[in-house]
Parts: sequence; structure tokens; C-alpha cells
Amino acid sequence: MLRFEEGTPIYLKTGITDMRKSINGLAGLVQNEMGLNPFGQGYFLFCGKTRKILKLLYWDKTGFALWYKRLEKARFPWPAKEEDVKLITSAQVMWLLEGIDFFRAHQKLSFFRI
Repeated sequence: MLRFEEGTPIYLKTGITDMRKSINGLAGLVQNEMGLNPFGQGYFLFCGKTRKILKLLYWDKTGFALWYKRLEKARFPWPAKEEDVKLITSAQVMWLLEGIDFFRAHQKLSFFRI
């Protein structure tokens, strides 16, 4: 079971990531493309072109750890648009693992009086 430390940020790398990358390659992406410190507090989430593989990289005070999940039939919902880094919550990660596409959730509407 996957559990997250309270208050630790979870960063999602939007777009496609080469899933042949392992710990060193993903840590390099975190530092060079995402502009974040891979040794700092935070979880870093990546998904491949087929959207069947998800990898989560984090530093656990003594070394890097890599969590990996491969789906057999379904695909993970994932934002295709290349943005910078997306900060998500632990609840959203669990929704993602369940197949819930929160990226397409209704946008908040705001009405104001003239």
C-alpha cells in the first residue's frame, strides 16, 4: 500500500516520460526539467507514452526509492498537455491509481456583478 507523509508535496511531471529511465534518469529529470531538488522533500510522479506505467520517485533520507505500477488492461488518466510541474494532493494520487480522471473535472465558475 502506498502512503504519503503528511504535508509532503507531490509533483506530477506532465506529458510523456521515457519509462526506460530508472532512479538516476528520473532524478535528472526532476533536477533539470522540473527545476526541483530530487534530494528534498517531495514525491515525483511520472507516466509513459502508453499511460500503462506509473513511477513515483522520492528521497527517503538514506537513498532514493522508486515505486512502480503497471496496468494490464486499462490506462492511467494523464494530462497530455506539456505544462510546467503540476502539484497534486495525496487524494488525487489515489484517484489517479483508481482511474478517476480529475484532470477533466469541471472548472470552478465565478460570476460577479456589474
